[in-house]
Formats: sequence, C-alpha cells, structure tokens
Amino acid sequence: MAGKLPESLDKPIMPGPKREAVPLEDADVGTSSEDYARRFTGAVGRWFVETQARITLGVLGALPMGASILDVGGGHGQIAPPLIEAGYEVTVAGSHPVCSARLQPWIHNGRCRFDVVDLQALPYGEASFDAVVCLRLLPHSIDWKNLVRELCRVAARSVVVDYPSVRSANILSSQLFAMKRGIELNTRHFMTFSPGEIHSAFKEAGFIVRAERPQFLIPMVVHRLGKRALLSRALEVPGRLLGLTRWFGSPIIVRADRQATRV
Repeated sequence: MAGKLPESLDKPIMPGPKREAVPLEDADVGTSSEDYARRFTGAVGRWFVETQARITLGVLGALPMGASILDVGGGHGQIAPPLIEAGYEVTVAGSHPVCSARLQPWIHNGRCRFDVVDLQALPYGEASFDAVVCLRLLPHSIDWKNLVRELCRVAARSVVVDYPSVRSANILSSQLFAMKRGIELNTRHFMTFSPGEIHSAFKEAGFIVRAERPQFLIPMVVHRLGKRALLSRALEVPGRLLGLTRWFGSPIIVRADRQATRV
C-alpha cells in the first residue's frame, strides 16, 4: 500500500472468534461490483447515496475528529469516502480482495485501510474501533444476528446499520419482487425487519438504539422508475412534514450505542 496510514489505523489483524464451518458471508462481493454501482448512477441514484451519507454522518456527528471507524462490507464505496472526508480514520473490512476495487484511490494514498476478513468473525479485539458502520449488508446476511453481535463486539461506542423495514411498502416485497427486478434488473431477494427485531438484537449485544432515521417514504424502485431527482425530492417532502416517513419510511438507518455510553 502506498502512503503511510495514521497510527491508529495500523491495527493488528488477530484470529476472529471461532465458529463452526458455515457458508461465507460474502454478500459484499455483489455490492462492491461495478454492476451494483450502476444502480446508483444518474441524478436519482446520486440522491440516494447523498441521502444515505448525510444521515449516516448526522447520526455519527458527535464522534470526535479523527475517531476510528470500521466500515464492514463497505466495498461499495458509498460511505467510506464521506467518512474519510469528514476526518475519520477509516478501515474497510471485506470478504474478498475484489471488494477493495472501488476504494483503490483512497487505499493507495494511505487514507483508508482495507482488510480481507471473515465478516461473521471479525479479526479485531473487543472495542477496537470508536464506531462501526455496516450498510447494505444486514438484509443479505447469512446470520444477521451474529453479524450484529460482531459489529457490537468491536465497537467501543456506536454501531450504525441500515435495514429495510417491514413497516413500509416492503410488506409487499415478495409479491412485488418480479416487478422490482424488471425495473432494476439486478436486484436480489432481501430480508425485511421490524424495529423490534433490530432493537432486540442490539440489546442482546449490550447496545441500545438511540437514533433511527428512515430515508424514504416512497419505495426507491418508484423513484428509479421516475428518473427525476427533483421530482423525487419534492414527493418526499409531504411525508416528512406529516410524520409519515418517520413511521413508514425505509430503509432505516439506526445508531446503537454501547450501554452506559451516549454519543
């Protein structure tokens, strides 16, 4: 790797927690691909990513400058660059070397570290990072509850994840999947979650959900079909003003804090 990493990024890779032989957690291979990135091109796609980054940075806003953040499954490159630009020291954990492709500019100039790891048994000690971020992985995980436990284990203060909520149009996701694939072409089956399930999983790991930020009231596939970011922005305003997005919006970005710790 060219360039010198900040000292706090130079964390040793240690053996992760032992687990039985199970399938590899490798959904990030797909989300790190150029094919997946094309879903977020154009004005509407950029708006999706900008909204996600703005909310994520907002819920992490109380972290001090230079705080260490582990981005698990972040080879999609949607959040690591904004975190770097915000002044955080970022390590991205991926399941395969190919997942680093979209992060090469930041890796080569020493502004980001990339580790190939077992995402279900992270090779870091307890509380190794100030915060852990994991976007676009939970709904495709082979064992999402264990993934949450691992994210919490290595986070000293906070964990941020996103998930598609069942309290939204996602309640019809199975019935509408064929239509969604016809529009997006490369969409995959995904799990949906209730807020209660998410809260419970974090509580079992010793964390408490402190912030929940739904992103969109109107399904993302509908915004993609419209292909007009300005119109999509305008259509989302009434739902936010009326409080509908808060109750029925999705995906939801959540920040959970280690108990007895407030950010």
